[in-house]
Amino acid sequence: MTAHERWTVLVTGGTGFVGSHLVERLVALGHRVRCLVRRTSSLAYLPVGKVELAYGELATGVGLREAVDGVELVFHVAGVTKANSAAAYYQGNLRGTENLLGALAEGGNQTVRFVHVSTLAAIGPSPDGKPLSEDAPPHPLTDYGRSKLGAEEALRRSPLRAGAVIVRPPVVYGPRDTDVLEMFRALRRGWLVRIGSQERFFSIVHVQDLVEGLLAAAWSGPGEARAYFIANPEPVSWSQFGATAAEVMGRRVRTVCLPRQAAYALAWLAEIGARMRGKPTIISREKLAEAQCRFWACDTSRARQELGFSTQKSLLRGVEETLSWYKMVGWLKY
Repeated sequence: MTAHERWTVLVTGGTGFVGSHLVERLVALGHRVRCLVRRTSSLAYLPVGKVELAYGELATGVGLREAVDGVELVFHVAGVTKANSAAAYYQGNLRGTENLLGALAEGGNQTVRFVHVSTLAAIGPSPDGKPLSEDAPPHPLTDYGRSKLGAEEALRRSPLRAGAVIVRPPVVYGPRDTDVLEMFRALRRGWLVRIGSQERFFSIVHVQDLVEGLLAAAWSGPGEARAYFIANPEPVSWSQFGATAAEVMGRRVRTVCLPRQAAYALAWLAEIGARMRGKPTIISREKLAEAQCRFWACDTSRARQELGFSTQKSLLRGVEETLSWYKMVGWLKY
């Protein structure tokens, strides 16, 4: 498979943050793109008329045989990143992946190229600040991370593993993201909230760099479910990320160190509100368990050496472009 050929591509999660950017890029490159969508999915970010829609459900398997018919390349981007129950993570991330792999195998698509989007959370945080390699022993902290690790393991057991590649992004930000947006909103009001007094460090990637990394994995990855971290080469500190955004917005920011007990109480209250609304929130005890770890750092040298891939956007440039988009669409005023 080469970048110069044209392929029939299935994208799951194509209506979401990362998936919609990937679909745009695939269409621009001239590929025939099919998107797996629900009947209730918003199509606001899809290039209407330039992609084929296949209606189905990963969690139940409905419509998947039709969706995978004739595809040569699959980008499995869809996943549950926040939920009101542990079961929802496993249903969306593990069972959904198993159903997709089953539909491909049953349809005779066992030679399909399969790019699986996982997460650094499937491996866990670094215990000492040293960036983790892809072969580090997995130690996920949360049901989100464990369910994504389970999906990786399902792929490795599948007949499709020969043509499969796993990409593990860390924190992803950029236009259309609604999670990191909440941090930017707090910064606009002049506050940087930190859990506890210790500085925290994390790997990060702009969504457009991630998309290029996914394409590099598709074209150059060796298969056999080999995993790659796609991220900026150097982790950033929570303060550095906040200061960069504050500078772009022209804000002076005060750091508020929230005690862990208070943070957990707020997360617990947010979960109660989320269950009452029937809509999950980014503020939860699961997310707090990840946020209070000092080091979420990954080593990107394998992607550089084996895929020839390195990110292109500096932190400043990526934040500037992201905030400019938020401002343009009215999500953030500054």
